[in-house]
Amino acid sequence: MSTSAPNLPYSPGVLSLLPLFYVGWSDSVLSPSEVKLIQKKVATFPFLSAADQHLLQQWSNPQSPPSPQLFKQWVQLIRQTSLDIPSPNRQSLAELGVEMAKRSAGAVDQLQWSSADTTRALAELEAALGIAHVDAYRNLFHTEQIRRERQQRERQATFDVSALTALLDGAQAELHQRLRILLQDPFFQLGQWRDKADYRRQVLDWCRAVAQQGLGALAFPAAYGGQDDMAAYIAAFEALAYHDLSLTVKFGVQFGLFGGSIYALGTVPHHQKYLRDVGSLELPGCFAMTETGHGSNVRGLRTTATYRAEGDCLIVHTPSEEDGKEYIGNALDGRMATVFAQLIVGDVNHGVHAILVPLRDTAGRLLPGIRIEDCGYKLGLNGVDNGRIWFDRVEVPRANLLNRFGAIDEAGQYSSPIENPGRRFFTMLGTLVGGRVSVPRAGLSAAKTGLTIAIRYALQRRQFAPKEGEEETLLLDYPSHQRRLMPYLAKAYALHFALQYLTDRYVQRNETDIREIETLAAGLKAYATRFTTDCLQECREACGGKGYLSENRFADLKADSDIFTTFEGDNTVLLQLVAKGLLSDFRKEFHDEGFRAVIRYLGSQVSDTLSKNPFQTRRTERDHLLDPTFQLEAFRYRERALLYSVSARMRNYLNRRMDPYDAFLRCQVHTIELARAYIERIVLEQFVAVVKRTSPELQTPLKWLCDLYALHTIEGHKGWYLEQEYLRPSKTKAIRRLVVQRCREVRHEAASLTAAFAIPEESIAAPIARRAMG
Repeated sequence: MSTSAPNLPYSPGVLSLLPLFYVGWSDSVLSPSEVKLIQKKVATFPFLSAADQHLLQQWSNPQSPPSPQLFKQWVQLIRQTSLDIPSPNRQSLAELGVEMAKRSAGAVDQLQWSSADTTRALAELEAALGIAHVDAYRNLFHTEQIRRERQQRERQATFDVSALTALLDGAQAELHQRLRILLQDPFFQLGQWRDKADYRRQVLDWCRAVAQQGLGALAFPAAYGGQDDMAAYIAAFEALAYHDLSLTVKFGVQFGLFGGSIYALGTVPHHQKYLRDVGSLELPGCFAMTETGHGSNVRGLRTTATYRAEGDCLIVHTPSEEDGKEYIGNALDGRMATVFAQLIVGDVNHGVHAILVPLRDTAGRLLPGIRIEDCGYKLGLNGVDNGRIWFDRVEVPRANLLNRFGAIDEAGQYSSPIENPGRRFFTMLGTLVGGRVSVPRAGLSAAKTGLTIAIRYALQRRQFAPKEGEEETLLLDYPSHQRRLMPYLAKAYALHFALQYLTDRYVQRNETDIREIETLAAGLKAYATRFTTDCLQECREACGGKGYLSENRFADLKADSDIFTTFEGDNTVLLQLVAKGLLSDFRKEFHDEGFRAVIRYLGSQVSDTLSKNPFQTRRTERDHLLDPTFQLEAFRYRERALLYSVSARMRNYLNRRMDPYDAFLRCQVHTIELARAYIERIVLEQFVAVVKRTSPELQTPLKWLCDLYALHTIEGHKGWYLEQEYLRPSKTKAIRRLVVQRCREVRHEAASLTAAFAIPEESIAAPIARRAMG
């Protein structure tokens, strides 16, 4: 061994690799692939002498691992040398090794150790070994040194938080800021209401206050007190969800569902008569679609609206107890309902239409023929007055039929601009897809609030110390805790951009793309609301017993958002609708384009075959795995493979003359996986696009988040990818190591990334989420 400094027993070359060898042996095992890699690299490094190479080859022999005494010497040497190395110069083990070599080298050799090529060579070895961030090995440094540097990092974000907030708020930044200020008013102070009547009164008062600000009518035309701005309405819905979800749902029922149905399904006379009072909450109303006996089967509703020439009216009737309207928000406060019923004119049933039915007089008394019962206490959202409604031959004027897609004239004749009943039904429901655009954004707001609370708590709460007398470790410094929360933070960002994309598409929709938008809305609603439920559960658990206390918000956040998985469409049903849409488009493509579609299909199969060649399936280089091209292709391959395989299964069943409905049931689980793959691909595409076009100062944290979303998702499907031989075990292991690394990198920006959500402190409200950082 050569020495260049009396207090350092190794040469600069050996010292440069000492941190890597320490970490490589820290779990007492060097795997065969790691041994092979180290020995190959060591033999090529120009800065190592023959003696250095011989010693390092000995240290990498798994049959002769370092003795405990030698291992202890390594730790002491690294600690001793690193004391006077500035933190920016040891952000990786490669950088730490270079700095150690510099302090040992003579003046002549300093140039070599300052070379970027030397650092790059060591960094490539570190990346190839899949070593986590240097901070994972806190015992290499002095505790006080670690604490001081961490506190400095936590206080200083590496990017402009306000710029990221502006990116998240987008075109609605001014409205978001207006709502942040509004929700900080003491009038909106959050509380814990045990009595649902008290809670409902508070929510109604809040909703009136929001309406007085002009926020309820945002989507209505200016002639009726609005701004004709659906994007602004959705942004308001999203912002209110940071605060109280009962308020959000009440707001959505009144202005989005009740008011939205009048606007979308009615015509000018209905707009003129009702919209201004709806927008100001002078006319509280509800949206009565779902029935106890039919749930998601809207086409099969049994409530009837029968035209009667005598009196020129419609008779709205509930045939049986099971056909009553179920879970209707605003049922206890509402004075009118948009009722969905089978429209019968003469002896012809023209299918489901919407009719305005008065429920109460101005004094709040029920009108004749109306029966309403309170649904009572629920798992959550007890500030919303859900009820059941039955109609006993209730007579309403013919003019109360919302007649944009189906009308009855003075002579009692039915007509519609859409002749086909099925197409008319789906067109009518398509005008109400705004709910499926809004709901997942509200759910995501709840998830962001939960993440903010859990991450802030994890940056304060300490548990266990490396040694007695030393400072205990922050929860968020544990790799397991990072693994729990950081992928959810990344996915929250991914879904934010995907839902913004959906909103933009919805607001700018036209007749040619509405079906595609409906499919996208159904899929994202299902995918995002499931994320909310899973995310909040993980956040609650990550806060331990503190998360179980009502004061810390998780009880309400979890209970109030849980229903999002089943309202505006049950998630499983919605995913089936997505799959049906994808299969229909696939079949139509072959029917319409013939030979060209076949050539494109064969071309995609060739592309998939090329992507499965042994070289590609085994590639584990860091640059390759972090390349958006690889990530996107992996997502697209999964979607294509599932689409082709489920199509082939369906075709096989149908060729055997199986009933189409039975064939679809046979493939039901398969189709749901196809729908998820489609949505995951859309989400990643939008995230990659945002990273690509955003300002340089924000690209680094957003790229980390994007990588984490992509790789964590691939990791979650690794069984499928291995079955398909698209990935080899060595590649899935490399992906797992990169997920761990990205979790650690995102952890260091976690406080700033949640701060960028800009949730008002009054809305976060949890005592464990106070701003002090560890």
